[in-house]
Amino acid sequence: MNMNSDSKYMSIAISLAKLAWGQTSPNPMVGAVIVKNGRIMGKGYHRKAGEGHAEINAISSSKGKLASSTLYVTLEPCCTFGKTPPCTDAIMAAGIKRVVVGCLDPNPRHAGKGVDILKKAGIAVTVGIKEKECIELNEAFFHWITTGRPFILLKMAMTLDGKIATRDGKSKWITGPAARLRVQKLRQWADAIMIGAETARTDKPSLSVREFRKIKQPRRLIVSRSLTAKDALKLLSRGEKPEIIKASCRRDWLKELKRLGDEGVVSVLAEGGGELAASLLESGITDKIEFHIALKILGGRNSRTVVGGKNPSSLAEAFNLRNICIVKMGNDLRVSGYPDGVTPASQKA
Repeated sequence: MNMNSDSKYMSIAISLAKLAWGQTSPNPMVGAVIVKNGRIMGKGYHRKAGEGHAEINAISSSKGKLASSTLYVTLEPCCTFGKTPPCTDAIMAAGIKRVVVGCLDPNPRHAGKGVDILKKAGIAVTVGIKEKECIELNEAFFHWITTGRPFILLKMAMTLDGKIATRDGKSKWITGPAARLRVQKLRQWADAIMIGAETARTDKPSLSVREFRKIKQPRRLIVSRSLTAKDALKLLSRGEKPEIIKASCRRDWLKELKRLGDEGVVSVLAEGGGELAASLLESGITDKIEFHIALKILGGRNSRTVVGGKNPSSLAEAFNLRNICIVKMGNDLRVSGYPDGVTPASQKA
């Protein structure tokens, strides 16, 4: 076993999985590579729910016999019948002698069982190669499959002094083209996009994916306790019919999120505004934040702030972040992290 080779081929499998970004929900993104005597025999990835899994596509694409080959796959092979047969059966039938798994499947129907079946069949199995990267690839899926609720990513665009708009709501454009392209990428990833009623009234955003391929446009959610469905349709007339979410406290949110999860919504991108951001953070349901920071200062005591809500009495009430990542996007910065109390999926393994 060569750890360098294992990492190399798992990196290829991860790259393949990413080709299906935003296309597989409610299934995870998975990539697979088959190698024999240092030569790649086949490659594949899961393209969308209901179609062949990555392992099956890799086996089907292979040229030549696979006896004594090694399969690299980002997620543990499934071992149960669903819309497709178990991948473990196909692996054994192909004569593959070793399987290298990036991370185990958190689904209780599979978790560790696929590995056990392969081992009992005499196949050598290695688990945990580039595990952190493989888990992060599907952190929304991992959250949904274990909690029954969608993963909430709070994305906000702000100036260096924490403003998201002028006093009368003008906000185009705070960040530059690179940041806006990133938003399109996040919308492609999301099953649903959520905004507050004031953002809907002021910006009337499309909340659609325009720059990248998307099998189905994300659901559009407006958080309001007073808007009607008819009002929402007037605000967001084009595209998917908007839905009203009536939630303000943790109890309300958990009820709504459970409903969305039951409907197959794995990931939600919350795009603002400040009061919605405050509600999500104060209710303790924000799984990850991503703030896009323009290196400019707007000023103005009445300019709109990135997070509203109640006034804290001390800095002890601040929301602290863990696993912080900072990336430059053109002239802007992208800061992401997990609120305190939220354990990233990659640390739960």
